[in-house]
Amino acid sequence: MDGSHHDWLEGRGPRCVLMGYIDDATGTTFGRFYEYEGTIPAMDSFKRYIKRYGIPMSIYLDKHTTYKSNGKPTLEDELNDMKPLSEFERALKELGVEVIHANSPQAKGRVERLFGTLQDRLVKEMRLKNIRTIQEANIFLQQYLPAYNRRFAVIPFSKDNLHRDIPTGINLNDIFCVKTKRALRNDFTIAHNRKFYQIQNHIRTSAVIVHDRMDGSMTITHDGKAVQFTEIAARPVKEKKPLKIHRKIYHPSKHDYWKNFKFGIHRHEQGHLIGSKP
Repeated sequence: MDGSHHDWLEGRGPRCVLMGYIDDATGTTFGRFYEYEGTIPAMDSFKRYIKRYGIPMSIYLDKHTTYKSNGKPTLEDELNDMKPLSEFERALKELGVEVIHANSPQAKGRVERLFGTLQDRLVKEMRLKNIRTIQEANIFLQQYLPAYNRRFAVIPFSKDNLHRDIPTGINLNDIFCVKTKRALRNDFTIAHNRKFYQIQNHIRTSAVIVHDRMDGSMTITHDGKAVQFTEIAARPVKEKKPLKIHRKIYHPSKHDYWKNFKFGIHRHEQGHLIGSKP
């Protein structure tokens, strides 16, 4: 899998990126056009791929920041002997897909050769169809790629297909989204993307997970379960109560020694006056 930046519409429309896939066993090709190469296009294209062909055993990628995190491990990561994952890596891990990162451009030569072919053949076909938008290009791919695969795909060495069916009951929208950990304040509010949200469930936790989905919607979960929330204009201001100072008045006991003390006169054990003038 890789993204190909190219003037696919030859100036008739905006420059775009083809998120392309090629099966290592058969050469079967899949792709879709997007405005940019990033997390959401990668998730959307992979979701469409597995719906058509199933979940692959592994996927070969470069080290683009979309596919490989450059972040430093947190203390929690170090304690659990884990490496930081990009959101795309995290989604694939939840699906049980092994991610293999190429260490050089030459290592992904097969998909690069595919892009070279498509930049010639596909561009000419879209020119003949006078395709001008990304939407039109994606509709054309639905016709073009099946014909391309019938012509150029090969019989695999082994008949075993290592693609798995999508498990029954799995919600792909809960996997293909951007998950962010947010601190839950004492007033049951969180801040996310410069907005404030009031959690309506009374939960005991220090943090919740915000899911930003590909369709623009958002959910918030705790322990894997969705919680109710509403957007608020600002974080509630805690009412300040006036500080009351209680002064404790000391009332000495009649047995206190200092009550019988007179300045300049000290009573000695033997009855003599000490420190007083005659």
